[in-house]
Amino acid sequence: MTPKTLSIKDKPTRLMENTILKTATASVVSREQLIADMADARVVYVGENHTNPSHHAIQLEIIKALAQTTDHLVIGMEMFDHTYQPVLDQWTAGKLDQNAFLAKTHWYANWRFDFGLYRDILEFAKEKGLRVIALNVPFYIPSRIRVGGLASLSEADRMQLPDIIDTTDADHRAYLEKIFNLHAFSGSDTFEFFYEAQCTWEDAMAEAVAKNMESGKMVVLAGNGHIIRKFGIPDRAFARSHAPFKTIYLAPVGGEAELSWADYLWVTPETRMPHGQMRGGGMKKP
Repeated sequence: MTPKTLSIKDKPTRLMENTILKTATASVVSREQLIADMADARVVYVGENHTNPSHHAIQLEIIKALAQTTDHLVIGMEMFDHTYQPVLDQWTAGKLDQNAFLAKTHWYANWRFDFGLYRDILEFAKEKGLRVIALNVPFYIPSRIRVGGLASLSEADRMQLPDIIDTTDADHRAYLEKIFNLHAFSGSDTFEFFYEAQCTWEDAMAEAVAKNMESGKMVVLAGNGHIIRKFGIPDRAFARSHAPFKTIYLAPVGGEAELSWADYLWVTPETRMPHGQMRGGGMKKP
């Protein structure tokens, strides 16, 4: 059987698994070169398909490599909302075991993806005493915006919002409108409300990145849709902090990618977790 590859739009290139492409030069680089290229970045964004175990293994590989060369490394995670920051601090201080951590973060009520996908990353953070930053807003906030718009939120809900929510990026809007039109969202959803919800997500996480970078480097773990073309979290965090950053998009074989998607494309297996992607029902929208 011919191995699957990743194709690059408008290019004859076909990339095998475990290839890393530096998009600025359309050249293949080694893992060591990629890590060396992160030296001047204050923020390193590493995307993921949430149910792909190889993506989380690569994220951990990057974190371990950067931990060896960075005095103050922190990890920002989309998977937690900011109200759980005290629990994350307890975890990295070694005060919680896994069962207590899952209970206190309400993992399977909030994120719901199999904890085993993220366990090694969080265990490494605990082992090395690396602070983990909760980047997200409470997950009910975007859901409420999606059905009623920002104007529908209560005063209490508004307290959870970032200071700035930018809905003016035409390219970002076009990207998400295409996604909206491809999916069978609820009949009560309108694109404008959907877009307000997505921008709230992006700006909330961007604000959290900018506020928690400290003096070293942050590795941000988020879905590929939040880092693609940089108009989600990366550019919004940069507008707040002006801190240099790099983006690494993890792209499974069997599809097509574009050079514009990130600073680096890392080609991965397409393996996903069997038997569904979530526990507790529901579906996370992009």
